[in-house]
Amino acid sequence: MKQPYAVPVKLIFLAFSFALSSCSTKEKKEVELEKKTNIVFILADDLGYGDLGFLGQEYIETPNIDRLAKEGMFFTNHYSGATVCAPSRSSFLTGLHTGHTPIRGNREVQPEGQYPMPDSVATVAKVLESAGYKTGAFGKWGLGFVGTTGDPNQQGFEQFYGYNCQRYAHRYYPAHLWRNSEKKVLEGNGWVEKAIYAPDVIQKETITFIENNKDNPFFLFMPIVMPHAELAAPEDELIQKYRAKFGKEKAYPTREGSEYGPDLNISAYQSHPTPHAAFAAMVERMDVYVGEVLAKLEELGLSENTLIIFASDNGAHQEGGADPDFFDSNGPFRGHKRDLYEGGVRTPMIAWWPGKIKAGSQSDHISAFWDLLPTFSEVAGAEVPKNIDGISFLPAMLEQKNQKEHEYLYWEFHEQGGKQAVRQGKWKAVKLQVFGSENPTVELYDLSVDIGEENNVAAENPEKVKELVELMDSSHSSNPIFGLLPAERK
Repeated sequence: MKQPYAVPVKLIFLAFSFALSSCSTKEKKEVELEKKTNIVFILADDLGYGDLGFLGQEYIETPNIDRLAKEGMFFTNHYSGATVCAPSRSSFLTGLHTGHTPIRGNREVQPEGQYPMPDSVATVAKVLESAGYKTGAFGKWGLGFVGTTGDPNQQGFEQFYGYNCQRYAHRYYPAHLWRNSEKKVLEGNGWVEKAIYAPDVIQKETITFIENNKDNPFFLFMPIVMPHAELAAPEDELIQKYRAKFGKEKAYPTREGSEYGPDLNISAYQSHPTPHAAFAAMVERMDVYVGEVLAKLEELGLSENTLIIFASDNGAHQEGGADPDFFDSNGPFRGHKRDLYEGGVRTPMIAWWPGKIKAGSQSDHISAFWDLLPTFSEVAGAEVPKNIDGISFLPAMLEQKNQKEHEYLYWEFHEQGGKQAVRQGKWKAVKLQVFGSENPTVELYDLSVDIGEENNVAAENPEKVKELVELMDSSHSSNPIFGLLPAERK
Protein backbone atom coordinates (compact mmCIF):
# COMPACT_ATOMS: atom_id res chain seq x y z
CA MET A 1 0.00 0.00 0.00
CA LYS A 2 1.26 3.36 -1.00
CA GLN A 3 2.20 5.51 1.98
CA PRO A 4 0.75 9.04 2.14
CA TYR A 5 3.12 11.85 1.22
CA ALA A 6 5.20 12.76 4.26
CA VAL A 7 6.01 16.44 4.89
CA PRO A 8 9.67 16.80 5.77
CA VAL A 9 10.29 17.71 9.38
CA LYS A 10 12.45 20.64 8.28
CA LEU A 11 9.54 22.22 6.37
CA ILE A 12 7.22 21.79 9.36
CA PHE A 13 9.77 23.56 11.56
CA LEU A 14 10.18 26.40 9.06
CA ALA A 15 6.41 26.87 8.76
CA PHE A 16 6.02 26.89 12.53
CA SER A 17 8.88 29.35 12.86
CA PHE A 18 7.35 31.59 10.19
CA ALA A 19 4.00 31.56 12.01
CA LEU A 20 5.67 32.49 15.28
CA SER A 21 7.66 35.18 13.51
CA SER A 22 4.51 36.63 11.92
CA CYS A 23 2.73 36.72 15.28
CA SER A 24 5.78 38.25 16.90
CA THR A 25 6.06 40.93 14.18
CA LYS A 26 2.35 41.70 14.45
CA GLU A 27 2.52 41.99 18.23
CA LYS A 28 5.63 44.15 17.97
CA LYS A 29 3.89 46.53 15.58
CA GLU A 30 0.88 46.74 17.89
CA VAL A 31 3.16 47.52 20.84
CA GLU A 32 4.92 50.20 18.81
CA LEU A 33 1.58 51.75 17.84
CA GLU A 34 0.48 51.80 21.47
CA LYS A 35 3.72 53.29 22.82
CA LYS A 36 3.11 56.68 24.37
CA THR A 37 4.91 59.73 23.05
CA ASN A 38 7.74 61.08 25.19
CA ILE A 39 7.30 64.75 26.09
CA VAL A 40 10.16 67.20 26.70
CA PHE A 41 9.54 70.80 27.75
CA ILE A 42 12.70 72.92 27.55
CA LEU A 43 12.22 76.22 29.36
CA ALA A 44 14.82 78.95 29.03
CA ASP A 45 15.03 81.55 31.80
CA ASP A 46 14.66 85.23 30.82
CA LEU A 47 15.46 84.53 27.16
CA GLY A 48 14.21 87.34 24.93
CA TYR A 49 12.29 86.90 21.69
CA GLY A 50 15.22 88.30 19.73
CA ASP A 51 17.98 86.24 21.39
CA LEU A 52 17.72 83.35 18.89
CA GLY A 53 19.46 83.09 15.55
CA PHE A 54 16.42 82.12 13.48
CA LEU A 55 14.61 85.20 14.79
CA GLY A 56 17.34 87.58 13.71
CA GLN A 57 19.95 87.55 16.50
CA GLU A 58 23.14 88.91 14.93
CA TYR A 59 25.70 88.23 17.65
CA ILE A 60 24.81 84.91 19.33
CA GLU A 61 24.87 81.51 17.62
CA THR A 62 22.01 79.12 18.46
CA PRO A 63 22.30 76.35 15.84
CA ASN A 64 20.44 73.64 17.77
CA ILE A 65 17.42 75.77 18.65
CA ASP A 66 17.43 77.04 15.07
CA ARG A 67 17.37 73.39 14.00
CA LEU A 68 14.27 72.78 16.13
CA ALA A 69 12.55 75.62 14.26
CA LYS A 70 13.76 74.39 10.88
CA GLU A 71 12.53 70.85 11.55
CA GLY A 72 9.44 71.80 13.55
CA MET A 73 6.77 74.49 13.95
CA PHE A 74 7.29 78.02 15.22
CA PHE A 75 4.35 79.60 17.05
CA THR A 76 4.36 83.33 16.31
CA ASN A 77 1.67 84.23 18.86
CA HIS A 78 2.75 82.36 21.98
CA TYR A 79 2.80 83.85 25.48
CA SER A 80 4.41 82.95 28.77
CA GLY A 81 2.38 82.39 31.92
CA ALA A 82 3.59 85.60 33.54
CA THR A 83 6.29 88.24 33.29
CA VAL A 84 8.43 86.73 36.11
CA CYS A 85 9.62 83.25 37.03
CA ALA A 86 7.45 81.58 39.69
CA PRO A 87 3.95 82.51 38.47
CA SER A 88 4.94 81.66 34.91
CA ARG A 89 5.91 78.15 36.00
CA SER A 90 2.79 77.85 38.16
CA SER A 91 0.66 78.72 35.14
CA PHE A 92 2.37 76.06 33.03
CA LEU A 93 2.03 73.36 35.66
CA THR A 94 -1.63 74.02 36.56
CA GLY A 95 -3.15 75.04 33.23
CA LEU A 96 -4.40 78.22 34.91
CA HIS A 97 -3.60 81.83 34.01
CA THR A 98 -2.29 84.21 36.67
CA GLY A 99 -5.77 85.31 37.69
CA HIS A 100 -6.46 81.75 38.85
CA THR A 101 -3.17 79.91 39.39
CA PRO A 102 -2.16 79.63 43.07
CA ILE A 103 1.33 81.19 42.73
CA ARG A 104 1.13 84.74 41.35
CA GLY A 105 4.45 86.24 42.39
CA ASN A 106 8.02 85.58 43.50
CA ARG A 107 7.25 85.49 47.22
CA GLU A 108 10.36 84.40 49.10
CA VAL A 109 10.78 82.08 52.08
CA GLN A 110 13.91 82.26 54.26
CA PRO A 111 16.49 80.94 54.37
CA GLU A 112 15.81 79.01 51.15
CA GLY A 113 12.81 78.54 48.88
CA GLN A 114 9.62 80.27 47.74
CA TYR A 115 5.99 80.25 48.86
CA PRO A 116 4.77 76.68 48.24
CA MET A 117 2.18 75.67 45.69
CA PRO A 118 -0.62 73.64 47.36
CA ASP A 119 -0.50 69.89 46.77
CA SER A 120 -4.26 69.78 46.16
CA VAL A 121 -4.01 71.37 42.72
CA ALA A 122 -3.78 69.28 39.54
CA THR A 123 -0.48 69.63 37.69
CA VAL A 124 0.75 68.44 34.32
CA ALA A 125 3.28 66.17 36.06
CA LYS A 126 0.57 64.52 38.18
CA VAL A 127 -1.58 63.98 35.09
CA LEU A 128 1.24 62.40 33.10
CA GLU A 129 2.47 60.34 36.05
CA SER A 130 -1.02 58.87 36.43
CA ALA A 131 -0.96 58.06 32.69
CA GLY A 132 2.11 55.88 33.15
CA TYR A 133 4.87 58.39 32.44
CA LYS A 134 8.17 58.61 34.26
CA THR A 135 8.47 62.24 35.32
CA GLY A 136 11.56 64.32 35.99
CA ALA A 137 12.43 67.99 36.42
CA PHE A 138 16.00 69.25 36.12
CA GLY A 139 16.95 72.88 36.63
CA LYS A 140 15.24 75.66 38.60
CA TRP A 141 12.08 75.02 40.61
CA GLY A 142 10.96 78.01 42.74
CA LEU A 143 7.49 76.74 43.74
CA GLY A 144 8.11 75.45 47.26
CA PHE A 145 10.96 74.20 49.40
CA VAL A 146 11.85 70.60 50.17
CA GLY A 147 9.28 68.99 52.48
CA THR A 148 6.53 71.54 51.79
CA THR A 149 3.43 71.02 49.67
CA GLY A 150 5.28 72.74 46.83
CA ASP A 151 8.15 70.23 46.82
CA PRO A 152 8.50 68.92 43.22
CA ASN A 153 8.06 65.39 44.56
CA GLN A 154 4.65 66.50 45.87
CA GLN A 155 3.70 67.97 42.50
CA GLY A 156 4.04 64.85 40.36
CA PHE A 157 7.78 64.71 39.67
CA GLU A 158 9.37 61.43 40.66
CA GLN A 159 12.81 62.92 40.17
CA PHE A 160 14.14 66.41 40.69
CA TYR A 161 17.69 67.67 40.47
CA GLY A 162 18.77 71.29 40.56
CA TYR A 163 18.03 74.53 42.38
CA ASN A 164 14.96 74.29 44.58
CA CYS A 165 15.18 78.04 45.33
CA GLN A 166 15.18 80.55 42.50
CA ARG A 167 16.99 83.08 44.70
CA TYR A 168 19.87 80.61 45.04
CA ALA A 169 19.72 80.17 41.26
CA HIS A 170 21.07 83.72 40.91
CA ARG A 171 24.42 82.02 41.47
CA TYR A 172 26.02 79.66 38.95
CA TYR A 173 28.57 78.30 41.43
CA PRO A 174 26.35 77.45 44.43
CA ALA A 175 27.40 75.49 47.49
CA HIS A 176 24.75 72.86 46.84
CA LEU A 177 21.93 71.60 44.65
CA TRP A 178 19.08 69.24 45.52
CA ARG A 179 18.37 65.70 44.39
CA ASN A 180 14.79 65.31 45.59
CA SER A 181 15.10 65.87 49.38
CA GLU A 182 18.85 65.21 49.47
CA LYS A 183 21.20 68.18 49.57
CA LYS A 184 24.06 67.59 47.12
CA VAL A 185 27.14 69.56 48.13
CA LEU A 186 29.23 70.82 45.21
CA GLU A 187 32.75 70.30 46.49
CA GLY A 188 34.98 73.31 45.95
CA ASN A 189 32.21 75.89 45.69
CA GLY A 190 30.87 76.71 49.18
CA TRP A 191 29.73 80.22 48.12
CA VAL A 192 33.41 81.19 48.17
CA GLU A 193 35.29 79.46 45.36
CA LYS A 194 34.08 78.77 41.82
CA ALA A 195 35.00 75.17 41.06
CA ILE A 196 31.83 73.55 39.63
CA TYR A 197 29.48 75.23 37.15
CA ALA A 198 26.11 73.99 38.39
CA PRO A 199 24.19 73.99 35.06
CA ASP A 200 26.70 71.50 33.62
CA VAL A 201 26.05 69.14 36.54
CA ILE A 202 22.29 69.49 36.07
CA GLN A 203 22.65 68.78 32.36
CA LYS A 204 24.45 65.49 33.07
CA GLU A 205 21.57 64.43 35.32
CA THR A 206 19.14 65.37 32.54
CA ILE A 207 20.86 63.15 30.00
CA THR A 208 21.01 60.31 32.54
CA PHE A 209 17.24 60.57 33.03
CA ILE A 210 16.71 60.10 29.29
CA GLU A 211 19.07 57.12 29.21
CA ASN A 212 17.45 55.47 32.23
CA ASN A 213 13.96 55.83 30.74
CA LYS A 214 14.63 54.92 27.12
CA ASP A 215 12.19 52.00 27.45
CA ASN A 216 9.49 53.99 29.30
CA PRO A 217 7.31 56.88 28.24
CA PHE A 218 8.76 59.92 30.00
CA PHE A 219 7.95 63.54 30.69
CA LEU A 220 11.09 65.63 31.01
CA PHE A 221 10.82 69.20 32.29
CA MET A 222 14.03 71.17 31.69
CA PRO A 223 13.81 74.60 33.37
CA ILE A 224 17.32 75.66 32.35
CA VAL A 225 18.74 78.52 34.43
CA MET A 226 20.43 80.36 31.55
CA PRO A 227 20.52 83.19 30.63
CA HIS A 228 19.06 84.51 33.92
CA ALA A 229 21.48 86.77 35.81
CA GLU A 230 24.14 86.51 37.18
CA LEU A 231 26.51 86.74 34.24
CA ALA A 232 28.69 83.68 34.63
CA ALA A 233 30.19 81.36 32.05
CA PRO A 234 33.06 78.88 32.39
CA GLU A 235 36.41 79.93 30.98
CA ASP A 236 36.18 77.77 27.88
CA GLU A 237 36.10 78.12 24.11
CA LEU A 238 32.59 79.64 24.11
CA ILE A 239 33.41 82.73 26.13
CA GLN A 240 36.76 83.06 24.37
CA LYS A 241 34.95 83.10 21.03
CA TYR A 242 32.70 85.94 22.11
CA ARG A 243 35.50 87.90 23.78
CA ALA A 244 37.27 87.81 20.43
CA LYS A 245 34.07 88.95 18.71
CA PHE A 246 33.26 91.85 21.05
CA GLY A 247 36.77 92.98 21.95
CA LYS A 248 37.38 95.22 24.95
CA GLU A 249 34.22 95.83 27.00
CA LYS A 250 33.03 98.05 29.79
CA ALA A 251 32.95 95.85 32.88
CA TYR A 252 29.81 95.24 34.91
CA PRO A 253 30.91 96.77 38.23
CA THR A 254 31.48 95.23 41.62
CA ARG A 255 28.64 95.82 44.08
CA GLU A 256 28.37 95.11 47.78
CA GLY A 257 28.03 91.39 48.41
CA SER A 258 28.38 90.53 44.73
CA GLU A 259 31.71 88.70 44.76
CA TYR A 260 32.15 85.07 45.78
CA GLY A 261 33.72 85.00 49.22
CA PRO A 262 32.89 85.24 52.94
CA ASP A 263 30.78 88.40 52.43
CA LEU A 264 28.76 87.06 49.51
CA ASN A 265 25.06 88.00 49.28
CA ILE A 266 23.46 84.97 47.62
CA SER A 267 20.67 86.94 45.93
CA ALA A 268 23.10 89.43 44.34
CA TYR A 269 25.05 89.08 41.07
CA GLN A 270 28.80 88.95 40.55
CA SER A 271 30.68 91.58 38.58
CA HIS A 272 32.02 90.65 35.16
CA PRO A 273 34.81 92.11 33.01
CA THR A 274 33.17 91.18 29.68
CA PRO A 275 29.38 91.18 30.20
CA HIS A 276 28.39 90.92 26.53
CA ALA A 277 30.69 87.96 25.96
CA ALA A 278 29.40 86.27 29.11
CA PHE A 279 25.74 86.68 28.15
CA ALA A 280 26.35 85.39 24.62
CA ALA A 281 28.32 82.40 25.92
CA MET A 282 25.52 81.56 28.37
CA VAL A 283 22.87 81.61 25.62
CA GLU A 284 24.98 79.42 23.35
CA ARG A 285 25.74 77.05 26.24
CA MET A 286 21.99 76.62 26.71
CA ASP A 287 21.80 75.88 22.97
CA VAL A 288 24.53 73.25 23.39
CA TYR A 289 22.38 71.57 26.05
CA VAL A 290 19.49 71.44 23.57
CA GLY A 291 21.83 69.84 21.04
CA GLU A 292 22.90 67.21 23.57
CA VAL A 293 19.27 66.27 24.18
CA LEU A 294 18.64 65.94 20.45
CA ALA A 295 21.76 63.81 20.03
CA LYS A 296 20.80 61.50 22.90
CA LEU A 297 17.28 61.02 21.53
CA GLU A 298 18.75 60.14 18.14
CA GLU A 299 21.31 57.77 19.66
CA LEU A 300 18.56 55.90 21.54
CA GLY A 301 16.18 55.83 18.57
CA LEU A 302 13.61 58.00 20.36
CA SER A 303 13.43 61.06 18.10
CA GLU A 304 10.30 60.14 16.17
CA ASN A 305 8.46 59.24 19.34
CA THR A 306 9.30 62.45 21.21
CA LEU A 307 7.60 65.83 21.27
CA ILE A 308 9.85 68.73 22.26
CA ILE A 309 8.47 72.14 23.18
CA PHE A 310 10.96 74.97 23.60
CA ALA A 311 10.00 78.34 25.12
CA SER A 312 11.10 81.03 27.60
CA ASP A 313 9.49 81.78 30.96
CA ASN A 314 9.17 85.53 30.27
CA GLY A 315 10.81 88.31 28.31
CA ALA A 316 14.41 89.50 28.36
CA HIS A 317 15.81 90.76 31.66
CA GLN A 318 17.96 93.79 32.50
CA GLU A 319 19.53 92.60 35.76
CA GLY A 320 23.11 91.72 36.62
CA GLY A 321 24.75 93.45 33.67
CA ALA A 322 22.52 92.04 30.93
CA ASP A 323 22.11 94.46 28.02
CA PRO A 324 18.95 93.64 26.04
CA ASP A 325 19.21 96.84 24.01
CA PHE A 326 22.65 95.86 22.71
CA PHE A 327 21.44 92.40 21.66
CA ASP A 328 17.97 93.61 20.58
CA SER A 329 16.71 90.89 22.87
CA ASN A 330 13.04 91.91 22.77
CA GLY A 331 13.01 91.99 18.97
CA PRO A 332 10.13 94.04 17.58
CA PHE A 333 8.33 94.28 20.92
CA ARG A 334 8.07 96.90 23.64
CA GLY A 335 9.10 96.08 27.19
CA HIS A 336 11.12 93.53 29.11
CA LYS A 337 10.72 91.19 32.06
CA ARG A 338 8.23 92.67 34.63
CA ASP A 339 6.28 94.42 31.86
CA LEU A 340 2.95 93.20 30.55
CA TYR A 341 3.71 94.68 27.15
CA GLU A 342 4.55 92.13 24.45
CA GLY A 343 8.27 92.21 25.26
CA GLY A 344 7.55 90.96 28.77
CA VAL A 345 5.21 88.08 27.96
CA ARG A 346 5.45 87.08 24.30
CA THR A 347 8.10 84.39 23.94
CA PRO A 348 9.39 82.21 21.10
CA MET A 349 7.82 78.74 21.16
CA ILE A 350 8.90 75.86 18.95
CA ALA A 351 7.24 72.44 18.67
CA TRP A 352 9.38 69.60 17.29
CA TRP A 353 7.96 66.15 16.61
CA PRO A 354 9.52 64.37 13.60
CA GLY A 355 7.00 62.67 11.36
CA LYS A 356 4.08 64.43 13.06
CA ILE A 357 4.81 68.15 12.79
CA LYS A 358 5.61 69.58 9.37
CA ALA A 359 9.20 70.77 9.13
CA GLY A 360 9.69 74.51 8.75
CA SER A 361 6.07 75.33 9.49
CA GLN A 362 4.58 78.26 11.39
CA SER A 363 1.34 78.81 13.27
CA ASP A 364 -0.28 82.12 14.18
CA HIS A 365 -2.56 80.37 16.69
CA ILE A 366 -2.71 82.44 19.88
CA SER A 367 -1.54 80.27 22.79
CA ALA A 368 -0.09 80.58 26.29
CA PHE A 369 1.60 78.53 29.01
CA TRP A 370 -1.71 77.42 30.48
CA ASP A 371 -2.34 75.55 27.21
CA LEU A 372 0.57 73.18 27.77
CA LEU A 373 -1.22 71.02 30.37
CA PRO A 374 -4.18 70.13 28.10
CA THR A 375 -1.87 69.77 25.10
CA PHE A 376 0.46 67.35 26.85
CA SER A 377 -2.51 65.49 28.34
CA GLU A 378 -4.01 65.00 24.88
CA VAL A 379 -0.69 63.84 23.43
CA ALA A 380 -0.40 61.32 26.28
CA GLY A 381 -3.99 60.12 25.95
CA ALA A 382 -4.69 61.28 29.50
CA GLU A 383 -7.83 62.86 30.86
CA VAL A 384 -7.63 66.67 30.92
CA PRO A 385 -8.47 68.19 34.33
CA LYS A 386 -11.69 70.15 34.46
CA ASN A 387 -12.01 73.87 35.22
CA ILE A 388 -8.72 74.97 33.74
CA ASP A 389 -8.04 77.96 31.48
CA GLY A 390 -5.94 76.12 28.90
CA ILE A 391 -6.92 74.85 25.46
CA SER A 392 -4.94 72.07 23.75
CA PHE A 393 -3.07 73.29 20.69
CA LEU A 394 -2.41 69.75 19.42
CA PRO A 395 -4.64 70.36 16.37
CA ALA A 396 -2.59 73.46 15.49
CA MET A 397 0.65 71.46 15.76
CA LEU A 398 -0.76 68.84 13.40
CA GLU A 399 -2.29 71.52 11.10
CA GLN A 400 -5.79 70.22 11.64
CA LYS A 401 -8.83 72.45 11.11
CA ASN A 402 -10.55 71.75 14.44
CA GLN A 403 -8.33 73.98 16.59
CA LYS A 404 -10.30 75.83 19.29
CA GLU A 405 -9.44 79.46 19.95
CA HIS A 406 -9.25 81.49 23.14
CA GLU A 407 -11.83 84.19 23.67
CA TYR A 408 -9.02 86.13 25.35
CA LEU A 409 -5.77 85.76 27.34
CA TYR A 410 -5.23 87.33 30.76
CA TRP A 411 -2.22 88.22 32.95
CA GLU A 412 -1.70 89.99 36.25
CA PHE A 413 1.50 91.12 38.00
CA HIS A 414 1.72 92.04 41.67
CA GLU A 415 4.79 94.27 41.70
CA GLN A 416 5.44 97.86 40.57
CA GLY A 417 1.99 99.05 41.67
CA GLY A 418 0.15 96.12 40.12
CA LYS A 419 -0.53 95.46 36.44
CA GLN A 420 -3.16 93.60 34.42
CA ALA A 421 -3.39 92.82 30.73
CA VAL A 422 -5.80 91.18 28.30
CA ARG A 423 -5.33 90.16 24.70
CA GLN A 424 -8.51 89.59 22.69
CA GLY A 425 -7.89 88.97 19.01
CA LYS A 426 -6.03 91.98 17.66
CA TRP A 427 -6.68 94.06 20.80
CA LYS A 428 -4.34 94.32 23.78
CA ALA A 429 -5.25 96.28 26.93
CA VAL A 430 -2.70 97.04 29.66
CA LYS A 431 -3.78 98.43 33.04
CA LEU A 432 -1.16 100.10 35.25
CA GLN A 433 -1.07 101.15 38.94
CA VAL A 434 -3.83 98.71 39.79
CA PHE A 435 -3.00 98.86 43.51
CA GLY A 436 -1.68 102.39 43.80
CA SER A 437 -4.28 104.64 42.25
CA GLU A 438 -8.01 105.39 42.43
CA ASN A 439 -7.98 105.78 38.65
CA PRO A 440 -5.44 103.38 37.17
CA THR A 441 -4.19 103.99 33.65
CA VAL A 442 -5.61 101.77 30.90
CA GLU A 443 -3.84 101.59 27.56
CA LEU A 444 -5.18 99.96 24.38
CA TYR A 445 -3.21 98.74 21.38
CA ASP A 446 -4.20 97.29 18.02
CA LEU A 447 -1.59 94.56 17.54
CA SER A 448 -2.60 93.99 13.92
CA VAL A 449 -1.00 97.33 12.96
CA ASP A 450 1.06 98.17 16.06
CA ILE A 451 3.06 95.16 17.22
CA GLY A 452 5.43 97.46 19.09
CA GLU A 453 2.59 98.94 21.19
CA GLU A 454 3.63 102.49 20.36
CA ASN A 455 0.19 104.03 19.67
CA ASN A 456 -2.25 104.01 22.60
CA VAL A 457 -5.75 104.11 21.05
CA ALA A 458 -7.75 103.91 24.28
CA ALA A 459 -9.28 107.38 23.84
CA GLU A 460 -10.62 106.45 20.41
CA ASN A 461 -12.11 103.14 21.54
CA PRO A 462 -13.83 103.65 24.93
CA GLU A 463 -16.28 100.76 24.47
CA LYS A 464 -13.50 98.28 23.73
CA VAL A 465 -11.57 99.56 26.76
CA LYS A 466 -14.63 99.06 28.95
CA GLU A 467 -15.13 95.52 27.62
CA LEU A 468 -11.53 94.50 28.24
CA VAL A 469 -11.44 96.03 31.73
CA GLU A 470 -14.55 94.01 32.59
CA LEU A 471 -12.72 90.90 31.38
CA MET A 472 -9.80 91.80 33.66
CA ASP A 473 -12.10 92.14 36.65
CA SER A 474 -13.90 88.86 35.97
CA SER A 475 -10.66 86.94 35.34
CA HIS A 476 -9.13 87.63 38.77
CA SER A 477 -10.03 85.33 41.64
CA SER A 478 -9.24 86.38 45.20
CA ASN A 479 -5.76 85.48 46.44
CA PRO A 480 -4.79 87.20 49.73
CA ILE A 481 -1.27 85.74 49.69
CA PHE A 482 -0.23 87.66 46.58
CA GLY A 483 -2.36 90.78 46.92
CA LEU A 484 -5.97 91.81 46.51
CA LEU A 485 -7.48 94.15 43.98
CA PRO A 486 -8.69 97.47 45.42
CA ALA A 487 -12.33 96.35 45.39
CA GLU A 488 -11.41 93.27 47.47
CA ARG A 489 -9.55 95.32 50.06
CA LYS A 490 -12.56 97.46 51.00
